[in-house]
This record gives sequence, structure tokens and C-alpha cells, in this order.
Amino acid sequence: MKLGFDKWIIVITVTTAALLQTIDSSIVNVTLNQMMGNLGASLGDISWVVTGYAAASAVMITMSGWLSAKLGRKNYFAASIILFTIASVFCGLSTNVWELVFFRVVQGIGGGGLLTTAQSILIQTFPKEDLGLANAIFGMGVIIGPSIGPTLGGYITDHLSWSWVFYINIPFGILATFLTFSYITEPSEPIPAGKMDWLALVLLVVGIGGLQIILEKGHEEDWFDSNFITVMTILAVVGLLGFIWRQLIVKIPILDLKLLAQRRFAVANLFNFILGFGLFASVFIIPVFCQTILGFTASQTGLLLMPGSIMTGIMMLVVGVVMRKNIMSPIWYAAIGFALFVGFCYDLSSLSLTTGPHDFFWPLMIRGIGMGLIFIPLMTITVADLEPAKMPQGSALSSMVRQLGGTFGTAIMTTYISTRTVFHTNRLADNLSIYNPISAERLKQYTALFMSKGDALVTATEKAYKMLYGSVVRQALVLTYSDTFLIIGAFFLLCLPLLLLFVGGKKIEASEHAEMMME
Repeated sequence: MKLGFDKWIIVITVTTAALLQTIDSSIVNVTLNQMMGNLGASLGDISWVVTGYAAASAVMITMSGWLSAKLGRKNYFAASIILFTIASVFCGLSTNVWELVFFRVVQGIGGGGLLTTAQSILIQTFPKEDLGLANAIFGMGVIIGPSIGPTLGGYITDHLSWSWVFYINIPFGILATFLTFSYITEPSEPIPAGKMDWLALVLLVVGIGGLQIILEKGHEEDWFDSNFITVMTILAVVGLLGFIWRQLIVKIPILDLKLLAQRRFAVANLFNFILGFGLFASVFIIPVFCQTILGFTASQTGLLLMPGSIMTGIMMLVVGVVMRKNIMSPIWYAAIGFALFVGFCYDLSSLSLTTGPHDFFWPLMIRGIGMGLIFIPLMTITVADLEPAKMPQGSALSSMVRQLGGTFGTAIMTTYISTRTVFHTNRLADNLSIYNPISAERLKQYTALFMSKGDALVTATEKAYKMLYGSVVRQALVLTYSDTFLIIGAFFLLCLPLLLLFVGGKKIEASEHAEMMME
């Protein structure tokens, strides 16, 4: 273990790497329109910029434990940073959309290994009494990254150009590479790695890649009405089932699924999935609502998210320090965090067309506190029972589960918003009738407005109907987003009793569990 000042340099190194990966998972979302215009791409083409990165990253997260053992943890971590940085340069230099997609895939290959390897480096560097605080600092990069990505991307897009969302990675990549070679060392206990299982690799790429594409593109392609999505589903099922079978029968697997036989690790990964679901779904929903319905700019929306993100970072530091005092089991911190997240969702379920920035401040602060209370205890519990040699595999598996939770959350909420908007629009449109006094009066006002601008009665009436229907659609969207927050909140509320799974079993086992978590 590293002692003294060097270990905190390692925290800075791995946190910088984590920020590179997490920010790039969301920073390009607000630049897609500019990319489409500059590269002459359609919406369907440009969406592969996001999908390609996510799919490649998901595959590499799964493989990172094996690659770390095969190449050496330090070498693999440094190689991932270098590849990520070089790919960022070529992304910014791309002259057409398919060049950009290709280099985004390469960037995802580099980025996929950063988070999991960074976490295993952190765990094996720090003594247990300092691990909570170190995890808190590292967790800031994991949680804050997706939130500040849209802010940073919006500012860069408004003041520079889309290429700079990639160029900004260069100085941080160089710094992280230098610090990696200077301060990070290989673990004292060697980690075994067998030969490359090429069959497992193919099944992994087909399974995870297919699943990621389904979740990212399913809504756009109208799900199973599309032959493309149907084929991808078949490939994903075959690939994932084949990969699971392969990993269970080989002696040294790419991803050690047998770790899930440990109850605490399995339950912790269930909550990693839930955490990813809530984090990414809420980060996705709020910017879309603010920009689509309330008319906020990308920069304004990003600034709206910033205070809550800062609060998350502060709470992580507080929790990291307080956990060292052994005041209570980390499971209670997580329970309070889940309850606060439910409160955040309930507060935002009262959205309206008059909602302003001040209406988001306290709900997002509550969310920030909740995330800070959840993340560090959950990281501690996830690796509590793992042997040092198993930690890279465990970190890879938990990171993959968290990312899949985020992908599922975003895809499910996107589909729900689409279908629920149609439901609310049809229900509200039933009240649009000349026999309804309120809608008749509103129609009369709109018609008079357009006639005052010089339109004939027929044209003015037609425009009035369209304007009235547009207001119905906007109100339907408000109702839909309110329902969406209630659904997410209910999901977290129903999951609260599952926290008892951490403390179940024999008395001696529960006591041991509490002691290990408090370390």
C-alpha cells in the first residue's frame, strides 16, 4: 500500500481518469445539432456517435479485469488513457460523420477500462481506515461527471465549436498519463490471467454490443416493429447466454461471474444497477424537460444542475470522513440516501409550465445529498468480501452493472415519455370542442389575435386550432414528465425494503458484515 503524500496523488490520477470517461459519456449530447450541421449528417447517423461510444465502453468495462491481469494494471491503465486521448484528437479532426463514429468507438475502447481499473487501483492502494475518504474523492468524478458534461458541452458549443468537446481531453489525458507512470505501481499479489478466450470475446461483443444498441436505438426504430431491432435482440440474447455459459465452464474467465455467488456482492450489484438507473435517468430527463418545454439553453440547463452536483461531492467527502468514526453501519447511510432520492422525485412531480430555475434548486440539492449518501457506502459494501486478487474482476462487474442500469433507465424513460405523451395528449384533446366554453373562448381569442395581424377568418381559425393544439401538447408533456418522476420515485421507494438483504442471515454473519462495512 502507498503511504504518505503519494497515495493522494494517486487519488488525483484516478479521479482525473474517471472524469475523462464520465464527462465524455454526456458532453456530446448537447453538441449533436452542431455536429449534424457541420458534418452534413442526419439525426439517425449522428446518434451513432453516442451509441458507438456506449457500446464499445460497455464491452471494455466487462473485459477490463482480465486485461488488467494480462497486461499489468499500470500498463493497461496508462494504455487506456493514451488511447482515449489520441482518439479524442482524431474525433475533433473528423471531417465526416462516419470518421467521427469510428474514432468514438476507439475512444470508448480506451474509456471503458478507466473507471474499473481506477477503482481497483484505489482499493489496493489505501489502508482500510482511509479508503472511505479516498472513495469519496473518486466518487465525485463518477457522479459529477455526467452532470457537468452537459454544462461544459453547452458552454463550449456556444462559445467555440463541437471539436473542442474532444480537444479539452488532451491536457487532462497528458497529465493523467504522466502521473500514472510516475506514481502507480503494480499490485504486490500477482493476478492470474489465462489465455485469451476468443469465443467468449466474440460472444461478449455480440451480446453487450447488441444490448447497448437495442437500448440506445430501440425507441428511435420503434422497437420490435423494426427488423433491425429484432435481429439485434436475437443476437444479444444468444451472445449474452453464450457468454455466461462460457464464463461458468472455463478455469480463468474474462469476467468472473462466480463472484455473484457471494450474497453481499450480488445484492450490492443489484443496488449498483438501481443507482445507475436513477442517476442517468434523472440526468437525462431534467435537461430534456428544461430545454424542450421551458426553453432553457444548454448552458442554462447545465448551470441548473451544477449546485446539486457540488452538493454530491461535498456529501461524499462528509460521508467518507464520518464512516471512519463507525457511528453506524453504511447500510443506514444508503437507506437515508434512497429515501432522499424518493423525496427529490416527489418534489419534481409537481412540474408546470410556470416552473422556473428556483423551483429546481432544492429538489436537486436533496438529490445531491442522497447520491452522496448512497455512493460511498455502496462502493464499500460491493468489495467488502472480495479477495485482493478478485477486486479487478469485481470492480469490472460492478461498473458494468451500473452502466447497464443507466442505459436501461434512459431507454425505459425515453419509451415511457413517448407513449405517455400520446396518452395525455389524447385525453386532453377530448376537451377541445366548440361546445366546451373554456376551449371555445380560447379559440375565439386566438382567432381574433391572428385576424388582427391581417389573416383572413379561415386562415386565422386554422392557425388558432394549431396554436390551441400546441398548448395541449405542451401541457401533455408536463403531465408526462411529472408522471416520469413519480415512476422513478416509486421504483426507489419499492427498493428500500431490499436493503434488508444486506443484514439477513445468521447473527454471526450479520455482525461480521457490519464490521467489514464499517472498516
